[in-house]
Amino acid sequence: MGYCSDDAGFAVRSSLRGLRFASDFPQLAEDRSPLMSLLFAAIGATVTALLESTLGPHLTVGNANVHPVLVAAVIWTIAVGIDGGIVFAFIGGLVLDILLGRPLGASAFAVLVAVGGAALAARPLPRLRTLAPIVAVPVLSLVHSVLIYVLTSASQAPGAVADPVGLFIPGAIYDGLLGLLIGPLAVSIHDRRAVVERLEW
Repeated sequence: MGYCSDDAGFAVRSSLRGLRFASDFPQLAEDRSPLMSLLFAAIGATVTALLESTLGPHLTVGNANVHPVLVAAVIWTIAVGIDGGIVFAFIGGLVLDILLGRPLGASAFAVLVAVGGAALAARPLPRLRTLAPIVAVPVLSLVHSVLIYVLTSASQAPGAVADPVGLFIPGAIYDGLLGLLIGPLAVSIHDRRAVVERLEW
């Protein structure tokens, strides 16, 4: 009799634990997903920086240089969020500094400033996030290039450049075209996945 009572009590306690775990599982998944997103951002930043340092010079058109790390960090910030954008900017920038021989932290700082600008640009118009990269990428690319120029010039012998902003406009247009092709698509895919995940839960 007592054995049956204890067995029943154990079954009830096990069932309650199972129900509690089932109710907490969505929260556990939500807690883990930001960590996975940051990990993907770190890996993506490293790969993108490697591509920029190796293939970037071969993709130059006239005076226009492409900046995949900057473009990807801005799009990531708008599509996914500023946390991943910061990770992307910091790690991608440091890898670029090491591979390109820039002052350590120069690229990371410039891309972080661009990420902050992307977060500010996306906040007032949440319904137009799909179009935000089209405007944000070329503008922030110009800011990024000017910052890189200032930071690298400070550690090197001064060079006379009559119009540094005009020098970087072709690169900003180049990055803008890349943002036009990738940005809206990336934001749309992320938003659709987010809707599907919410419906599944």
